[in-house]
Amino acid sequence: MQPLSADLRQRIIDIYTDGGISQRQLAERFQVSLSSVQRLLKRWRKGEGIEPKGHGGGNPPLLNSAQLGRVKTLIDANNDATLAELQVLVNDQEEVWVSRSTMGRITQTLGITRKKNAAG
Repeated sequence: MQPLSADLRQRIIDIYTDGGISQRQLAERFQVSLSSVQRLLKRWRKGEGIEPKGHGGGNPPLLNSAQLGRVKTLIDANNDATLAELQVLVNDQEEVWVSRSTMGRITQTLGITRKKNAAG
């Protein structure tokens, strides 16, 4: 879900302050959830502003940019290694445990494509 636009937030506040309309009617009128209207009005009453909050974050990356550079060098030196083999190499070199799926995401981040073995 995308956050409500600043314009829409301001229109909700303006109509609410003019009076004569309930929060439920506001939600129906602007086709947003009642809880969105309630949270917006609560933040506005507290003086916290009506702009959307920033992204909550997530887990930090396992490897920093310097480590990613060393991993790229490691992959270039072992270009025929599977993800599982790369996982072991990275775990040994960087002393950071990464899963096989994380190793796959690292290779995508580095722009390295998966190679298929030629049948024959």
